[in-house]
Amino acid sequence: MSGVSGRALSDGELQTFWKLLQRVCDYEVDQWANWKVETQHGPVYVTVSRALPPGLVSDEAYFSLPVKPEQ
Repeated sequence: MSGVSGRALSDGELQTFWKLLQRVCDYEVDQWANWKVETQHGPVYVTVSRALPPGLVSDEAYFSLPVKPEQ
């Protein structure tokens, strides 16, 4: 895992991550994206989708990112 600093994100880095994730979701995700991220504790599986997972009828279980869509 070269290039990984081995420390948690700063507040500023987290804000940047959220803004970049919002842009990816706006411009790169047409239906879904599945990612596997290797970490020091093993892989993390991430699914980004324009629909709720099967069986979920509400999005109340999700944290809304504190960023606004770009106009």
